[in-house]
Amino acid sequence: MSKPAHAPRALAEPRNYGRGVPSRHLRLAPTAPDDVADALASLRAEVGLPAMYPADARAEAERAARGDLKDFRQDRRDVEFVTIDPPGSKDLDQAVHVATSGHGYVVRYAIADVAAFVSPGGALDTEVHRRGVTFYGPDTRSPLHPVVLSEGAASLLPGEDRPAILWTIALDTYGEISSAVVTRAVVRSRARLTYGEAQTALDSGTAPEPLVHLADVGRLRQARERDRGGVSLPVPEQEIVRRADGSFGLELRRTLPVEEWNAQISLLTGIAAAGMMREGGVGVLRTLPPAGAGDVARLHRCADALGIDWPDDVPYADLLPRIESRRASHAAFLAEATTLFRGADYVAFGVRGPGGGPRTTPPDDARHAAVGAPYAHVTAPLRRLVDRYGLEVCLALSAGRDVPEWVLEALPGLPATMRSAAGRASAFERACVDIVEAALLAHRVGRAFDAVVVEAGEPRDDGLRRGEVLLREPAVRARVEGAELPLGERVRVTLAEASVPERRVRFTLP
Repeated sequence: MSKPAHAPRALAEPRNYGRGVPSRHLRLAPTAPDDVADALASLRAEVGLPAMYPADARAEAERAARGDLKDFRQDRRDVEFVTIDPPGSKDLDQAVHVATSGHGYVVRYAIADVAAFVSPGGALDTEVHRRGVTFYGPDTRSPLHPVVLSEGAASLLPGEDRPAILWTIALDTYGEISSAVVTRAVVRSRARLTYGEAQTALDSGTAPEPLVHLADVGRLRQARERDRGGVSLPVPEQEIVRRADGSFGLELRRTLPVEEWNAQISLLTGIAAAGMMREGGVGVLRTLPPAGAGDVARLHRCADALGIDWPDDVPYADLLPRIESRRASHAAFLAEATTLFRGADYVAFGVRGPGGGPRTTPPDDARHAAVGAPYAHVTAPLRRLVDRYGLEVCLALSAGRDVPEWVLEALPGLPATMRSAAGRASAFERACVDIVEAALLAHRVGRAFDAVVVEAGEPRDDGLRRGEVLLREPAVRARVEGAELPLGERVRVTLAEASVPERRVRFTLP
């Protein structure tokens, strides 16, 4: 599997990074893959996962892939862009180049120009709207766009001339945005780097200047994020991996610093896009409400129970740099902290109301609490539908043109479309992990495991509590039941159930 089940690059909110957690490479028992394959097939049917593209949509994509660049574009093949992605990735949405300006930095961010290949209202467009996002599974994936585009003509592959939407963002010496311009261009990526390759080059001192500047900007933007009250949760991430022999396993992934710096470029662009949209009075924003006072108070109590010093006058964002995910109690705290950020959504504005009424305006509180600013999704159009529309809005506003009518017509329905697609993708990805967890443990029912309690509920009528534990080996997070669930402490739990067909794993704590 080329991407993690819980954090497929830019698809998930770019806030939850796993730092400092050693990877655990796992395998299924030799007899398990057939059970897993059957369970995954049932899951795909249950979720209604899109299968093959309809013939007319495939034909449209193939014709588009054979076309040439007829529209006017800036020729920016002189810029030495690179892509930085997980190993094996071919659906490359973004290519980056960072330079100094004498007054700060210039970030050039090339985004795949999907609109150059998808005709509004056509068979391909209709199918893309039905899917909404790319669905990632351990055995296969259902791409938002046919692979002839997503891994071919539209992907920013190295050494190939590609249509792109080019953001040019000027930053001052503190990393604050001075200006942002977006236009259509033709670009040519010089290299497809993995995170590991990029980090090794930076650590060894052999990285080219643009990569060094990317790290500098990444650090500056992390500091500005803290100033805004934005947060990054270094929660250990489970990933499903597929081996060369067809077996599956789970890993807890260690995220490299360059991955976070690279993510800051995406966040920077989304913030610039949101500002452009709000100023222009039209667009679609990604929103996340702030945590409620009750949730913050509950997290304070959790910190006390885990022995984490959190003074009342210290903001949550200032606490996070002190948290180390490799420590069991801190990992439990971070797992609980994710509950502060629920309710992510989209809001579209600037379109006519029913009957030609006044144009809608964004709510005053249309911000993303984890980003700490208004924010828009515009950097992953190959894998997320809404980005194509956000990019078209920004192109028009940057050039002083009217937003295309096909974009305005689609904006009101985009939040519901994306809400549904994201919900299905999240449920699918979680269920995939459940299946692999059950398969890994199916032959070990009755055995004891070392674990850490990461969630603990209130006692039920039968006197038992229900919570979750994170095993030390294998990298499984699963339900646990017991009379006492000491949050953040190491415990010895017994595996009571592991059912692949039911997608269920359950432990007990004596």
